[in-house]
Amino acid sequence: MTIADHHLRPTRRALLGWLGTASVIALTPGGAALAAAPPVYKDARAPIDLRVRDLLARMTLEEKVAQLIALWGTKSQVMRDGGLDFDPDKASAAYPASFGQITRPSDRRGGPAVAAVAGGTGARWRSADSTIGFVNAVQRWATTRTRLGIPVLFHEESLHGFMAPDATMFPQAIGMAGAFDRDMMRTVQAVVGREVRAHGSPITLSPVVDIARDPRWGRIEETFGEDPYLCGEMGVAAVEGLQGNGHTLQPGKVFATLKHMTGHGQPQAGNNIGPAPIAERELRSHFFPPFRAVVERTGIAAVMPSYNELDGIPSHANRWLLTDVLRGEWGFDGAIVSDYGAVEELQTIHHVTADREASARAALHAGVDSELPDGTCYRTLVQQVRDGQVAIADVDAACARMLTLKFRAGLFENPFADLRAARAITGNAEARTLARKAAEKSLCLLTNDGTLPLRLGAHRRVAVIGPNAAVARLGGYSGAPKQEISLLEGIRAKLRGRAEVLHAQGVFITQSEDRSEDEVLLADPAKNRALIAEAVMVAQGADVIILAIGDTEQTSREGFAKNHLGDRTSLDLLGEQNALFDALHALGKPVVVCAINGRPPSWPNVVARANAVLECWYPGQEGGTAVADALWGDVNPGAKLPVTVARNAGQLPLFYDAKPSVGRGYLFDTTAPLFPFGHGLSYTRFEVSTPVLSAARIGPAGTVDVAVTVRNAGDRAGDEVVQVYVRDEVASVTQPGKKLVGFQRVTLAPGETRTVTVPLDRRAFALWNRELQEVVEPGRFTIMAGPNSLDLKSATLEIA
Repeated sequence: MTIADHHLRPTRRALLGWLGTASVIALTPGGAALAAAPPVYKDARAPIDLRVRDLLARMTLEEKVAQLIALWGTKSQVMRDGGLDFDPDKASAAYPASFGQITRPSDRRGGPAVAAVAGGTGARWRSADSTIGFVNAVQRWATTRTRLGIPVLFHEESLHGFMAPDATMFPQAIGMAGAFDRDMMRTVQAVVGREVRAHGSPITLSPVVDIARDPRWGRIEETFGEDPYLCGEMGVAAVEGLQGNGHTLQPGKVFATLKHMTGHGQPQAGNNIGPAPIAERELRSHFFPPFRAVVERTGIAAVMPSYNELDGIPSHANRWLLTDVLRGEWGFDGAIVSDYGAVEELQTIHHVTADREASARAALHAGVDSELPDGTCYRTLVQQVRDGQVAIADVDAACARMLTLKFRAGLFENPFADLRAARAITGNAEARTLARKAAEKSLCLLTNDGTLPLRLGAHRRVAVIGPNAAVARLGGYSGAPKQEISLLEGIRAKLRGRAEVLHAQGVFITQSEDRSEDEVLLADPAKNRALIAEAVMVAQGADVIILAIGDTEQTSREGFAKNHLGDRTSLDLLGEQNALFDALHALGKPVVVCAINGRPPSWPNVVARANAVLECWYPGQEGGTAVADALWGDVNPGAKLPVTVARNAGQLPLFYDAKPSVGRGYLFDTTAPLFPFGHGLSYTRFEVSTPVLSAARIGPAGTVDVAVTVRNAGDRAGDEVVQVYVRDEVASVTQPGKKLVGFQRVTLAPGETRTVTVPLDRRAFALWNRELQEVVEPGRFTIMAGPNSLDLKSATLEIA
């Protein structure tokens, strides 16, 4: 009997071994009960683990491996020739054992004329009708025309909104992190999740909790910043919003995929997927904590490894990382899914394997359960099992996890999407209102000499100028929402009937606005100089200038190939944007800068001389309205910086939680950042007290409450983010000068006072000692509180 025959006809003994004592009654007497009774895996009342065991015991080797692969470019093999409709006959011919997953059903990848398009974006998206029709047709085939009726898993992208037409686009991840608001993150992600789920996908590839320590890296906008604690808190809130809190998926919820584990945000030379030269203690102290927090505090369904290598071992082949740490130490029991193409890259980029077969073996052994986006390497597993190169037990384990995911999602009971429901909730008024509120909360006031807020009626003419004035920048991994409000549109609506709004382009940053273009070409300097002259002429007739500058989706993005780059060596403004600012500043009129960008604003020339700088990040589809309201004071900015902003690339890496030996100094320059982590101003004034501890001394396993009083000492309502930091004064291994251990955003009326209490337990004081043990060492700890990472007041805690 061959391996394939053995798995086609499982023995009664094998079945009993899989199903355990709870299933013995269902299977006795003999094999007759197996034939007569409905299969356990089809019984929605049965425990999921028994359903998985029952189904797995019935599957052939080919059917098991099929559950580990996906279709993306290969969607052409199951679609009608020359069209996008699913073809069940082609699917049965191409995949007689079925397939486990389809990558991004909302895009046209694999369809006519778009098979080679990266990401399947832009005009290459499907409509909601097409997406849902495709999903439902696939599921009808999978559940009625395959031998076992196993439904297909669909996944989508939703970094800051469902990446598809008409879906709501919220502020980019880095802006959401700057809001320092767990509840807002939870609420936003709940809306994102329901829009994804309504279109037939029960799992999404979000959130990103990479620690971002290098702003040259084009993906920094996708992260929650540089701090482990902040990233962990935002990650937990995002997962809770997407998934809910149950083990099984409830209506309107979608499973989350935690990514990218790990070291991705500090690549060598700031170059995407470059090696992460990080020692194990540093990994455990800074890069692991956000992932660990999500795994231990939520029911996270899936984890995605990172493209980079750690200590010479790529993450997708790193058994220590994925099996020993993630599964063993943290107890993760969900699915591990590959990043797109990362298993192939073990051979093509990292050169740790010789071919696709070896890449499949390495990834499967490390613990990767499903290969995205097309399962190119895992398709070799059937033959490798037959040849004795891969143990069937490893395939079984991976298959069991993927099946568990499907049972937890309720796909065996109802795998279909409802077009009417999707139309009702996608990009609806409730979602748009939330997108506006999220944009308001993400705005961070960096500098202000008193020019802001502007007063309605105080200016007869307002000039709105710049390459980011008349376009709504959404950032990477964005869809095409039903509406997009640019800054110019927001200001025109705000000032209608009250002031004349003048507009000039100022400069173009790049020659193209197509974010999917591989080649990025800066705009013609000569043409920009002419545009600057035009902008000056326009601005001469204005009373105040609003200048919108920063990035485009081409100048800060994921560099996923040598011909599609997104990382940079320079941090300052590109093109002639500094020259535009200089020319407008020379007019002697107030210049308010709106930074619309994915990278931190390392713009020393602008920061030094602008009357005010408002960091908007990519504020989402309603950003124009939110920013206009903030400029004129109907919204009081209250966000903080989730990253340290360097003055120039020569200071990198620069992050607030550095070791004490950092910062001795430079010849001819300063070590000080342009802006510190946690910085953000307001239109009102807050007073933050010295922290008061509930106990002056605790034991190593003890807890302490940190009480901080904050008072609005100004004349308008506003938000303050109270931040609590800890420093271990003497330790067995070097420790950061400070680390964030708590925060809370509060809204206060003028004159209002509130006490914020932040509880601290052993996690706030633990370190990884010389033996790489996680311990709390006795000693003196300084507890600090304040409105940012520099302006802090302190108290002392003894741990004995």
